[in-house]
Amino acid sequence: MTLSSWTALSLVGSPIGPPVDVGRDQARQEAERELQRPDYRHESLVDWLWRKFTEFLGDLLDSGTGSAGGVVSLIVIGLILAALAALLLWALRRMSRVGGGGAGGVFDRPELSAAEHRTAAQRHAADGNWRAAVQERLRAIARDLEERAIVSPLPGRTATELAEAAGAALPSHAVALRRAARVFDDVTYGEAPGTRKAYLQLTTLDDDLRKARVSLEAAT
Repeated sequence: MTLSSWTALSLVGSPIGPPVDVGRDQARQEAERELQRPDYRHESLVDWLWRKFTEFLGDLLDSGTGSAGGVVSLIVIGLILAALAALLLWALRRMSRVGGGGAGGVFDRPELSAAEHRTAAQRHAADGNWRAAVQERLRAIARDLEERAIVSPLPGRTATELAEAAGAALPSHAVALRRAARVFDDVTYGEAPGTRKAYLQLTTLDDDLRKARVSLEAAT
């Protein structure tokens, strides 16, 4: 048998197919082409996070091969789902409050005078309850504006509506009034903490508005 015949026979008897390294390279290339598809390139952040989360849960379940591991995996998954549910409820509550835009009225109790609201604000400030102090000072401003007929009494009026009505009557204080309305809404509906600085800002505005009304009366 010649050398060429022996070589041909050896090739015929050899397994047909690419080497292992070639097969791996081909698989890698296929994976790269798959990742280049538009649905992968344009995957949104939410979709990517959800895919990673489901992959994590799948890996967690796969890792729990034994009975003890399966119980631990279920406990971890339960804790994750409970945390997600709590986060969702918190987000929904915050969206409802923020979406309301401070839709609640300024006053939350039977009618009190401006002086009574100021007294309540001072009492809360002395106790360090800045949230309540801010609320009562804004209510004192609102009631004082009504008592002085700068704005007409309106049941259910919001802080923003108060600022717009009073700002139209006293344009020089319009910016400060809108700022005070935002502070009131933030501490009342947005869960922002009240601060001493915010309370002092409203106290200053209250004093300025009272002086502005006296000046208006003196000019007429």
